[in-house]
Amino acid sequence: MAKRNKIIYWVATAWLALGMVSTGIVQLIKMDEEVNNFTQLGYPLYLLTILGVWKLLGVIAVLLPKFTLLKEWAYAGFFFAMSGAVISHVASGDALSTLFGPLLLLILTILSWYFRPVERKIIPLNQ
Repeated sequence: MAKRNKIIYWVATAWLALGMVSTGIVQLIKMDEEVNNFTQLGYPLYLLTILGVWKLLGVIAVLLPKFTLLKEWAYAGFFFAMSGAVISHVASGDALSTLFGPLLLLILTILSWYFRPVERKIIPLNQ
């Protein structure tokens, strides 16, 4: 069972990292399609830079050993960013196809967080 969980964790985490790095770079270089998406959703373009930087820093935090509290913050940030993207697309009446990327990254975030090894978890002091 532990081996299965470790495989699920690393597959989900690798895909999550790849997805967050690629979308972070797209946001940092302000690709035309991403700029159009943000404009259509009504968000200011400077948010692209903020999200892009946070995604890259979050990937580093999730992949580095130790720093368990920082990992929790990174997972929370990924969760809020991707759930916010899903809600934004739904609220603006976008096509369901626009939900695929954010939903996939949201699911990968949850899987990676849930299956993370014990050494990557915060252990409560009162145990």
